[in-house]
Amino acid sequence: MSEPDTAPLTILIVEDEPKLGQLLVDYLQAADYRTHWLTRGDEVADYLLKTPAALVLLDLMLPGRDGLAVCRDIRRFSDVPIIMMTAKTEEIDRLLGLEIGADDYICKPYSPREVVARVKAIMRRCYRPAASAPLPSPLKIDENRFKASYRDRLLDLTPAEFRLLKILAGAPGKVFSREALLNQLYDDYRVVTDRTIDSHIKNLRRKLECLADDVVFIRAVYGMGYRWEAEPGDLV
Repeated sequence: MSEPDTAPLTILIVEDEPKLGQLLVDYLQAADYRTHWLTRGDEVADYLLKTPAALVLLDLMLPGRDGLAVCRDIRRFSDVPIIMMTAKTEEIDRLLGLEIGADDYICKPYSPREVVARVKAIMRRCYRPAASAPLPSPLKIDENRFKASYRDRLLDLTPAEFRLLKILAGAPGKVFSREALLNQLYDDYRVVTDRTIDSHIKNLRRKLECLADDVVFIRAVYGMGYRWEAEPGDLV
């Protein structure tokens, strides 16, 4: 996506707790974003169909319609970035897999500064200027020495995570299905499940974000698989 001509960009906040909703409004407006705040899940799809937003901050527990259902509703007609917000720890595995179509998740209680940082990171990835000079690559993969680093900091990866990083980062923007990733990761015909890929993705994301929490590395594409979000020149 290239950045819209109009600025500032609008963030749709969907949060039924008044104090949290107002806190997000205050912090995001201080960061030069416009905001619109809804308190019910059953109002979201209709609003977005009439008034497109640049990003959606979506609470999991909402009156009218829960956040998981709302996320699926949105994905039927829009690829707007979605950050889920949840206090339900039992939902974390589903959100980490991001199979519902969300781009990121944040656990409650959270720091509003962290929310703003996550928003900025996704906005940078999704709304790039139409034309920009390529930046020096921050990611380096050395197959001979089985080493990978980001911003000159070494990544401590398992063999499967290293291969997964090489596959995804070697084809930025390409969507890989879980089956395709499994076939490339394991060529010895062992019996593995799709959840194996989700687990590797979760661990790889965590290790990458420990080195750069301002970057969205791997995006889940709803109903299809995963893709590396880096620029084409990011792999060295």
